Amino acid sequence: MLSVHEYAEAVDNSKVYEAISPTQLTACPNLDKKTGNTVFIKREDQQPVFSFKIRGAFNKIAHLSKEELERGIVTSSAGNHAQGVGFSGQFFGCKTLIVMPVSTPTIKINAVKARGAEVVLHGDSYQEAYNHAREIEKERGLVFVHPFDDPLVIAGQGTVAKEILADLKTINTAPDYVFVAIGGGGLAAGIGTYLKTHSPQTKLIGVQSEESASMLAAFEAGKTVALDWVGSFADGVAVKQVGEETFRVCREVVDEIITVSTDQICAAIKDCFEDTRVLMEPAGALSTAGLKKYVKENQLSGKNLITVACGANVNFDRLRHVAERTEYAEEQEIILAVDLPEQPGSLKSFCTQLSEHSITEFNYRYSDKSTARVFLGIGTCSKQGKEKLLATLEDSGFNFHDLSKNELAKIHVRHMIGGHAPVEIDEFIYRFEFPERAGALGQFL
Repeated sequence: MLSVHEYAEAVDNSKVYEAISPTQLTACPNLDKKTGNTVFIKREDQQPVFSFKIRGAFNKIAHLSKEELERGIVTSSAGNHAQGVGFSGQFFGCKTLIVMPVSTPTIKINAVKARGAEVVLHGDSYQEAYNHAREIEKERGLVFVHPFDDPLVIAGQGTVAKEILADLKTINTAPDYVFVAIGGGGLAAGIGTYLKTHSPQTKLIGVQSEESASMLAAFEAGKTVALDWVGSFADGVAVKQVGEETFRVCREVVDEIITVSTDQICAAIKDCFEDTRVLMEPAGALSTAGLKKYVKENQLSGKNLITVACGANVNFDRLRHVAERTEYAEEQEIILAVDLPEQPGSLKSFCTQLSEHSITEFNYRYSDKSTARVFLGIGTCSKQGKEKLLATLEDSGFNFHDLSKNELAKIHVRHMIGGHAPVEIDEFIYRFEFPERAGALGQFL
């Protein structure tokens, strides 16, 4: 087992620069303003495979013998490591076979195939894909390249920290905090060993999705544990059980682990886009979501903060979901279910209570002759604005339910309002276009 300092030496001796160039450390004026700190994004979306995973995969494969390369390589991956292995296989002219979960985004599957790799889809999670890959390894005599639990892979990922420190040195500064996403733990382990050796005052904060916090569970248990279930939204970090080696190293070098929600990740995707004009995948924006949460909870100000954008392989059709969820995390939109009298003028009366707020979504279906049940989104400027609006509606006697934190409502209810009315009515369907300005709906009503 390598010590922290031995890992740092392995980072310095990594072979990744035989194939790739350093990525940018981008200033973030919008995040600076939001957080009251100086924020930089480490742009791993600029890699040839749009993810940091190429570093560890290439470093591992570059150290294989000629005989091992001739045997061929097998690995398991949720997508980004697979592209790194495919790229490296092309570079060294060896055959690669990648086992990926059935739920892997199409964009990642197609990218792996474009690298000339053989793709096998197996299982609903990374762990099932991993187990199948190890079976293929034995059956075909291939060389298994682990996506995170391997010293050479960890050392390759650690070159991210080497570049961060080198770039900051050119502007005569140093990082106070580095935020990094954790799935299996390879990136955090690699970055952490280099930071603790060359910038020991820097705090390393690991960030995990609430739906796949396997490293946090390991920290709390004092050993690696397998989660019963992981969510697939941030598929790049959806790992049920972290590696033994990554766990051992992370316990030494990671100062704290925090978790973030899906809504917070979506808001961070927007933040990254505003500063870089790049759409990160959910795992790629994970560390930025953690940075924002950590700053708020710990009231940080005037610090140098680094967030590692670890990937940008996102399916285009997922962007609608991201856009819908973004405003909830910033508390700039609330979802309400409201009961209104089923009579002319009741909706207008309700709208007059909204003051300067705008209606962002409106779903309604006639159901009975006495009460109308309306599902709507309302724009708010802040948490205080939300609280003031809800108090106004309550004082005005409206019966409503705040569904802003209800996962079922946010994902499904808006799409379930419709169909035939339960009572017989004469009905026509009209289509209206409204100007996007305050008061437009009220003027129409």
